[in-house]
Amino acid sequence: MKVLWAPWRMDFILRAREKSASCIFCDLPKEKKSARNLVLHKGKRAFVILNRYPYSNGHLMVVPSRHLALVEGLNAVEHAELGLLVGRSIKALKKAFNPGGFNIGLNMGRVAGAGIEDHVHYHVVPRWVGDASFMPVIGNARVIPEAVKETYRKLLKVF
Repeated sequence: MKVLWAPWRMDFILRAREKSASCIFCDLPKEKKSARNLVLHKGKRAFVILNRYPYSNGHLMVVPSRHLALVEGLNAVEHAELGLLVGRSIKALKKAFNPGGFNIGLNMGRVAGAGIEDHVHYHVVPRWVGDASFMPVIGNARVIPEAVKETYRKLLKVF
């Protein structure tokens, strides 16, 4: 039997799900600890952050700096910067990891799968042929082949 290791997931699994008064998407970019917080880029109105609990290696998020829950609340300038950062993220992921494709989208509201429903954000998830294979179906597990900190280091070089 093969053993799959994803030790960083345990923090997510066991973490208390209490409603916090603060917002990680508002707090993390303000700190000077970008590497610890996995912030890859800070723009004027948006930023890019690596997902600490990825669905796939290189899974990152493009987030407006302004705290709002709904995409329709974004103004035209914010939409433009978010779009540019999604494109820049794709270029960086292609250069660092050469994926075969991408899933790009956002989840608005808890019922739509939003883990952080009070601050809208885009997910950019690189994909490879066979990256999910049978594991999610048969083994009820995903395989992430690289530590998040190593992925951050590689992406920071090309971002």
